[in-house]
Amino acid sequence: MSKWQSLQAYHASVATRPLISLFDETDRAADFSVSADQMMLDYSKTNIDSKTKDLLIELAKVSGVAEKRAAMFSGEKINDTEGRAVLHTALRAGPEAVIAVDGADVMREVRETLARMADFARDLRAGRITGQGGAITDVINIGIGGSDLGPVMATLALAPYHDGPRVHYVSNVDGAHVADVLKGLNPETTLVIVASKTFTTIETMTNAETARRWMAGKVRNTGAQFAAVSTAAEKTAAMGIDPSRVFGFEDWVGGRYSIWGPIGLALMIAIGPERFEEFLAGGRAMDQHFLTAEFAQNMPVMLALVGIWHNQICDYSTRAVLPYDQRLSRLPAYLQQLEMESNGKSVAMDGSALATQAGPVVWGEPGTNGQHAFYQLIHQGTRVVPCEFMIARSGHEADLAHQHLLLASNCLAQSEALMRGRSLAEATAIMAKKGLTGAELDRQARHRVFAGNRPSTTLVYPLLTPFVLGQIIALYEHRVFVEGVILGLNSYDQWGVELGKELALALQPILEGKESAAGKDGSTQALVAYLRG
Repeated sequence: MSKWQSLQAYHASVATRPLISLFDETDRAADFSVSADQMMLDYSKTNIDSKTKDLLIELAKVSGVAEKRAAMFSGEKINDTEGRAVLHTALRAGPEAVIAVDGADVMREVRETLARMADFARDLRAGRITGQGGAITDVINIGIGGSDLGPVMATLALAPYHDGPRVHYVSNVDGAHVADVLKGLNPETTLVIVASKTFTTIETMTNAETARRWMAGKVRNTGAQFAAVSTAAEKTAAMGIDPSRVFGFEDWVGGRYSIWGPIGLALMIAIGPERFEEFLAGGRAMDQHFLTAEFAQNMPVMLALVGIWHNQICDYSTRAVLPYDQRLSRLPAYLQQLEMESNGKSVAMDGSALATQAGPVVWGEPGTNGQHAFYQLIHQGTRVVPCEFMIARSGHEADLAHQHLLLASNCLAQSEALMRGRSLAEATAIMAKKGLTGAELDRQARHRVFAGNRPSTTLVYPLLTPFVLGQIIALYEHRVFVEGVILGLNSYDQWGVELGKELALALQPILEGKESAAGKDGSTQALVAYLRG
């Protein structure tokens, strides 16, 4: 019997037991939680017991997680469909690290680029780099996907540490996005960062050209108020951007994993190089934990194994990420890309069809907002949605500590309610106290039954600092890696985004009326006709 079959067979034997009954075991909360520095992951409110945990850990071992982990950190080309190493970890590896790709140490260039970024950010923040109208007051980062989701999420998360120019983000090619951001800004004191490795991403370059035209109306030399995160030196020069303001990164850094390097330039400008280094240190600390902790005490490994248990074994096809931290409001969207673009695959490494379903649908919103939106489905809907709660021990607003207490109370209450539920007998007793009797009592009570037995994890941390944010992001990066290895797929390519791009390029001249839609299907032809009026 394979490890997968053993897990499936065991799940069938325990699927209906009440989660609350598992707490009859001694110290379950301690036995089914993992710590890393001052962060703790509690997964005791799941249907994982000691046997399940052993089976899952054995699955990770026979899948080669440890070997693939070593290969990734050492610079081997584990992204074998593109022939690339996977070394976003090198961007945060620290001053003593030596990492070779094709026999050459890559860390010298990483450190030089980080130092150039720090110098640029310090000069900008200190007013030594200015616009035509004086000190830079606003920075606009123009990117999309990994060039936007990471930095915009992190910039919002670290708002208490902002002491530099205001930072804004533009990603959508919808003109409304760039128009709304530019409105009210002064082009003479605005710096634009164009984030595109190839400087060909159509959405990014279209928005960059719009920003350049906006600035050209007031600024004599627009290139002097642009910077770029790109490796396309000729293209950045053609836009008039000085080479000293161009920051590149290698192809062994995937877009959705790139927040740690030049893609994080806008974040560094907002919080300063010293705080940015704290952010890198948090990621580096999680790397060391991931590399050294035994699987049973390894936070990324156990978070991944909980995900495998829920998705591939229990057949729960979706996962809700629920940070009870308003400044993490963009984290679910960031993790959505991280997991769904990485592990949303149907083909194994050898080109064969996957033997099991791959990544889940990842979504979420911050608490307590979500409680007044979609928690109804989570509690009483027909689908089981595993939930991943997050909560800090304290917030930054010391004078509003009573509100953080209310926030934490709600977070813990939700995970308890999902697990415990409410029986028909309990609901009947509640409604009987309201004076209901007979058939109406039974009808009303049934509407108030909560099935319970709905699993959740809770990640707790002291305070949302740059260090802690680095820990959280690295935790989820490694979780995706472990899941991908166990599933036998390549987490680091994204061919699924290509076809739509190709078809969009073909459709643009049709919508412009330059070409005929005759070769398109009937639906597309009708939609083109409507949009062309």
